[in-house]
Amino acid sequence: MDKAMLRVRVSESDVHYGGGLVDGAFVVKLFGDVATELLIRHDGDEGLFVAYDLIEFQEPVYAGDYLEVRGWIDKEGKTSRHMQFEVYKVITNAKIEGQPSACNVLSEPLPVATAGGTCVVPLQLQRERKNFETKITGD
Repeated sequence: MDKAMLRVRVSESDVHYGGGLVDGAFVVKLFGDVATELLIRHDGDEGLFVAYDLIEFQEPVYAGDYLEVRGWIDKEGKTSRHMQFEVYKVITNAKIEGQPSACNVLSEPLPVATAGGTCVVPLQLQRERKNFETKITGD
């Protein structure tokens, strides 16, 4: 099945709460970005996100964190695409007094959130995958 991955740095402008804490909506937006890429790769169209099955948050996100967002299509219908998403923290702010830009690369990615969701690409907007890949590669 199709897979996509995106890595993003969380900035001060993403902070929603005191202490540099970022709200969960920021992570949900990242799920949507990965879903869009998956649909473009799969159908040649951005499609529409219609429902989340479940979103679970396991770890807080702070400004300075680097997140890796992974997604894949696990089920496919005529127009629907069900996806799974995982977010991991891979770098975090070291929080060393007097060194505000110090960061730590985590030895193991730290699970931040998971979700499942369904997107739809109407039949008339789906492009035959073979033709789409041919246009992209120029073959």
